[in-house]
Amino acid sequence: RTPTPVHIPVPVPVAAPISTPAPRVETPKSAVAPARLDRQVVDYVSHQTPGTVVIDTENTFLYLVLNDGQALRYGIGVGREGFTWSGEQTVARKTAWPDWRPPAEMISRQPYLPRFMAGGPGNPLGARAMYLGETEFRIHGTNKPDTIGKRVSSGCIRLTNDDVMDLYERVKVGAKVIVLPATAARRPSQGAPPDAAFQTPDQASPSQRS
Repeated sequence: RTPTPVHIPVPVPVAAPISTPAPRVETPKSAVAPARLDRQVVDYVSHQTPGTVVIDTENTFLYLVLNDGQALRYGIGVGREGFTWSGEQTVARKTAWPDWRPPAEMISRQPYLPRFMAGGPGNPLGARAMYLGETEFRIHGTNKPDTIGKRVSSGCIRLTNDDVMDLYERVKVGAKVIVLPATAARRPSQGAPPDAAFQTPDQASPSQRS
């Protein structure tokens, strides 16, 4: 008898999986900022009430007073030359993801700016804003973290979005905000608290800048 042929399936070669390289992770710009600008608790002798905010314009730091010997320090961006100011204000109100309405003075200098921009990640005021008194000045976030430590604004104080969200939760409406003069903020006299450089508010109130 003729044997019945047996069909043995031939294995089909399977292509080796193509390894897909992992997507490149962009390093956040804020991550390459100098370590001195990182949020941190520091020794800070002050006679101010805990919860007071002190802006050291010259050294681009914001201090939140914790007690008579410590403060939480944040790196900030401040006003460019000709747009710095000093004085004492209070936090009048706080807003999450604030809308932006450039004041008329700013539009006159930069007419290409929008008249209104809704709050969101693309908004230059960032994730949070704390409005100072009846002025147009704010402590706010930014969508440009690489500007922290620099003098680029029209007078507002900017922090990274992470830092401004942290500060926002700590600062109360009505809190005192002291903005030190750029020159006086450098080195207070020996033994004096850092905010001793601030004596009295400037007589001229801050102009309507942002």
